[in-house]
Amino acid sequence: MIETVFRCDDIPQADRFDYWREQMTNLVAPMEMSSDHTGDFQGQARVLELGAAHVWPTKFHPMRFRRTPKLIRQSDPELYHFSFLVQGNLQVSQARQETAFVRDGLYVVDTSRPYDCVAYGESPAGVGLEIPKAMIPLPYDRIDPLLARPIPGHEGIGALLGGFLTRLASDDGAYRLSDGPRLGNVLVDLASSLLAHAIEAESALPPETNRHTLTLRVKNFIQRNLHDPQLTPAAIAAAHHISVGYLHRLFRDEDTTVSRWVRQQRLDRTRRDLADPGLSAAPVHELASRRGFSHPAVFSRAFRAAYGIPPSDYRQLALKSGVPDAPP
Repeated sequence: MIETVFRCDDIPQADRFDYWREQMTNLVAPMEMSSDHTGDFQGQARVLELGAAHVWPTKFHPMRFRRTPKLIRQSDPELYHFSFLVQGNLQVSQARQETAFVRDGLYVVDTSRPYDCVAYGESPAGVGLEIPKAMIPLPYDRIDPLLARPIPGHEGIGALLGGFLTRLASDDGAYRLSDGPRLGNVLVDLASSLLAHAIEAESALPPETNRHTLTLRVKNFIQRNLHDPQLTPAAIAAAHHISVGYLHRLFRDEDTTVSRWVRQQRLDRTRRDLADPGLSAAPVHELASRRGFSHPAVFSRAFRAAYGIPPSDYRQLALKSGVPDAPP
């Protein structure tokens, strides 16, 4: 994954807004930008290149962005720009639609159409996602009614996309360069499924995209329910209204099994808990139970088989030497 960081703190104060304007133009597309804070402007952004998809967490002083017909004729990267708001407020208008957004709001705009965005409130911040329009397997005219309209970011596929974006934004250095295109493909599938769901056009998506999205939903469900010792393949399949056989096929495509993936998630979460100084007073069996291991002996055998060391010994080493937490 290729990452680029720019921040106004590194620029002389008098030049900061001009620098920000130049960087945002290069990052997104040519835009008119204005702010009441040009004299003391603050802004920072990271650009994560994930194949054709770009993710950019950003935070800045209140300002206004306008993409005009003249600027579109000057340059058009032909992108769908998704934005997940994590702080502050936005007023966005495009295609005769004008909507106000608050925290956890999710919307999409088209760089080929004029739009106007006003960010206000205390230190607006969010995570942007840009995907070439040609990679979204839906007709443009079906997506147009969704431009600048609120898309639920706290439930369903919107929550999956928003959660994935914020996780990418917070995981500094957790990914290899070769992970970028794979993560980009996941984002394209999620964004496509989100749009298709919003226009009730799931049938227009390729079967592979629907399958990938369903797999992500299943994995998200598993991770939220690891504490339940009854988290069986039958229970997981029933929660998603699919057969157990189809569930097994989803994970066979991932080169694993449902039970193995559940067990590994539980082991990884428990290993992270064992390395957490804030949980050092909790007995090992209690931490294992919180992650769905009903029998301490079964957990100990599984942990040792996975990591080559008993859980109690791992905890001692981790707390003594500061072994990094295992990723969830």
